[in-house]
Amino acid sequence: MKISNNKTGKESPPIDKRTKAFRKYKKNLEDASKGLGDTIEKHITKPLGIKKAVDTVFDEMGKDCGCEERKQKLNEIFPSRKPQCFTEEEFELVQMAVETNKNRFTPEEQKQFVAIYNRIFNQKIECIPCSFAKTVWQSLVKVYNQYK
Repeated sequence: MKISNNKTGKESPPIDKRTKAFRKYKKNLEDASKGLGDTIEKHITKPLGIKKAVDTVFDEMGKDCGCEERKQKLNEIFPSRKPQCFTEEEFELVQMAVETNKNRFTPEEQKQFVAIYNRIFNQKIECIPCSFAKTVWQSLVKVYNQYK
């Protein structure tokens, strides 16, 4: 969930953690699929009743079915590609660069944007200057444009 931020005039996550909007935002964020394991559980095993049946049988036997470990392993192997939200500081940094049509970045700025990219896409890339625009900057601009 995104709400309007008066300071930037753009949509951003709620900042006041006491609000209902923040609790809803956090619940949606926590409910988001972390990968293939969560997706299978959410859309196949739970709706079809497989999870409940397996849990019931294995509880009676006093054993662990291994579903949770399997789900975590699938999440690690096939993570979700959904980006995380910008922090307010990251949003303002990207916003300033986008709105000024910045197309040249110092090595220090590139490191900052690569760090933002790695955090929101949960990746560990090391970027060289010639690939910065295509890999990092275009992806950050796409995420930024979704805030509009």
